[in-house]
Amino acid sequence: MEAILSDPAGAVIGLDFDGTLSPIVPDPATAVIHPKAPKVLADLGAHVSAVAIVTGRPPATALELGPGLADVPGLVILGHYGFERWEAGRISAPPPPPGVPRAEAELQLLLGSLGLQGVAIEDKGRAVAVHTRRSPDPEGALEVLRAPLAELAAKHDLVIEPGRLVLELRPPGMDKGHALSLFLAERAARSVMFVGDDLGDLAAFEAVHTSGLPGVTVCSGSTEVTALAERADIVVDGPEGVVALLTELTAAFTRP
Repeated sequence: MEAILSDPAGAVIGLDFDGTLSPIVPDPATAVIHPKAPKVLADLGAHVSAVAIVTGRPPATALELGPGLADVPGLVILGHYGFERWEAGRISAPPPPPGVPRAEAELQLLLGSLGLQGVAIEDKGRAVAVHTRRSPDPEGALEVLRAPLAELAAKHDLVIEPGRLVLELRPPGMDKGHALSLFLAERAARSVMFVGDDLGDLAAFEAVHTSGLPGVTVCSGSTEVTALAERADIVVDGPEGVVALLTELTAAFTRP
């Protein structure tokens, strides 16, 4: 924090989206960014080298669920764990992997054969997620799904990304840690902060610790995931706490 405060122009601030800037909700399609977050990010971006949202969501979805994000100066969104990038109004990405739609086509039959209720499939374009939050037994449904989804992922050359009552099938070769490391090198960062809430953010935490830069990791705390809090330098109370922390950080840049 001292390095970030003393040299904000060299700092990169990375943030997850769901559970960090946006509260977790039963239906991911109804998620919405914290109302104060876009302005806080804009204010923060005026002082630091870069603000980057690193998320498993497609960038277009993050923008849709985050009204005002498109107007944050200099914001970069690294979506699909870094496979897609939004910057200055443009999205760049390689062709989508063929294994994802093939796996998704088999998911409905798989879920039907397991007799699970309230389990939802989320088409993320370059990935497909299976949510159990609305199941009568969310944790039990997740355990039932682990082995068959791992088998399905392997069949289509995909990997499993676990999360808060969700298992995501996505292409290998990129995670939040790799995406963050590449971005830090691109921006010649001199310090870094990463804020996340879920197991997928552990890779980004590791990237902070192995970057060789002064860095701080922040957990947007919840009762659902404790592994991240155990690895974090700072724990705040959900998206509300994240916004409060970023507001305080921005205010510190302007103090005499």
